Amino acid sequence: MKKLQNLPIGNPSFEIIRRDNQLYVDKTRYVFKMADEGMYYFMSRPRRFGKSLTVSTLRCLFQGKKELFEGLWIAENTDWEWKAHPVIMIDFNEISNDTSENLRKGLEYNLNDNAEAHHVILKKSLIKERFKELIMSLHQKTGMPVVILIDEYDKPLINHLGKGAKSLEIAKSNRDILKYFLGVIKGGDVASVLRFVFITGVSKFSRVSIFSELNNLEDITMADAYADMLGYTREELDIYFSPYIQAMSAKSGISETDLAKKLALYYDGYRFSEKNIRVYNPFSLMSALKQKKLKNYWFETGTPTFLVNLMQESDYSLPKIENLQLDEQIFSVYDLDNLQPEALLFQTGYITITDVDMENSLYSFDYPNQEVKISFLKHLLFSLVPGDGSDRSLVMKLNGYLRQENSDAFINTMSAIFASIPYTLESKRDEAYFHTVFYLMVCASGVNARSEVMHCKGRIDLLIEFSNKIYIIEFKCDQGAQAGIKQIHAKNYAAPYKQSGKRLILMGIDFDTEKRNIAEWKIEKLICRKN
Repeated sequence: MKKLQNLPIGNPSFEIIRRDNQLYVDKTRYVFKMADEGMYYFMSRPRRFGKSLTVSTLRCLFQGKKELFEGLWIAENTDWEWKAHPVIMIDFNEISNDTSENLRKGLEYNLNDNAEAHHVILKKSLIKERFKELIMSLHQKTGMPVVILIDEYDKPLINHLGKGAKSLEIAKSNRDILKYFLGVIKGGDVASVLRFVFITGVSKFSRVSIFSELNNLEDITMADAYADMLGYTREELDIYFSPYIQAMSAKSGISETDLAKKLALYYDGYRFSEKNIRVYNPFSLMSALKQKKLKNYWFETGTPTFLVNLMQESDYSLPKIENLQLDEQIFSVYDLDNLQPEALLFQTGYITITDVDMENSLYSFDYPNQEVKISFLKHLLFSLVPGDGSDRSLVMKLNGYLRQENSDAFINTMSAIFASIPYTLESKRDEAYFHTVFYLMVCASGVNARSEVMHCKGRIDLLIEFSNKIYIIEFKCDQGAQAGIKQIHAKNYAAPYKQSGKRLILMGIDFDTEKRNIAEWKIEKLICRKN
């Protein structure tokens, strides 16, 4: 393993390296910090953010495989002793959890595999006692303190969310098994022979529900010191990925400056602490640079069916996601008996922190980037509009119609999509319902749209922005389209944008609740100039 040559000197915690013709990023400074300063850790991050890779790195580190760390920060800047510790690895991705009984059996098989790997024979039959026996036996055999690494601990829970009452009961039974099983780690006898414990997952269930018996975990999920441990910062992208951006620019015909902006728009924006450090989705960024194409890589690796189902069950107002303000309890209140959509959205990576009001302990949230917003809302829309391919292709045409200012084609297409929604899927036919579906359609087409945009005299229902124009849209139900235009003027919604130099297009759209479709629309165009 060796570092790339002729790279500029940047953040010393970050190095880019090649091994077997693959690209890797050295973040072993953070791994050393954890191992050197503490003992019990928990971290949650969205999927495909490098949790499992971090677990594998820790495993090799504590197994004393110095040769794998040659040239990395930890080998060159620390006095790590490279002693081999017995490591217990529990990966819940590989453990059955479709029933509570299978979860117990899966844990038993895992403990057996760990014991066999270390040539230890287990005699206890119950999983809690068997787990303790494994830990104590490994210490007795090697004379070294034991390391426990647990990856995706919450898999047996989130796999059953959003699938009805029966599946929720399985999740609750699995929760009780996890609580019982993980409690072994806190026991006095066990704690005295441990060197290091690291638990990862997508979600962070409350201490009461899972970790009540393991209350000495240091949760670094939102710790400033680990804010950019997983993911890449803009500085890292600029310094270390420039050759790949150059190659992608040459293939796409997009200038490097514009390409960097597009990469940021698509994949940047995740914030995991009060400190204003933002990171790119590592999986999507690396995939885009490898494929030399902007696509929705992260979302395509796994759709959030459970999250979509839960939001539909709770009749959640999707437009308000872009203007969420919540207190700090959002980061810890996550329990099967009190599931909150906002907590799920944040912990699974579909929204992120945009601002922090320290004085009032308030956090603002929004979608992290276009990849997440467009993909997520498109998935929600198509779960609501279960049409064939032709219906979905209509959605993708909306972007072009708005860009071309072809209002007739835009409204006609919108009306066709509304008409395709089965009557049985409509729980309500009020302004909020039409607003939500309209918003989903526009966002799914790839348009840069924002809902319920704050204004000094109210909220703009929908704002759509292009490089040369801005749409300001107001929705009404059974009131006539002119009522929407009248409200835009009365509350002077256009005022903040009159100095932009862009054309302003005001739209009033009225929905007929009986016909379940657009009844009337009106449009006004303004030409504004910069001072």
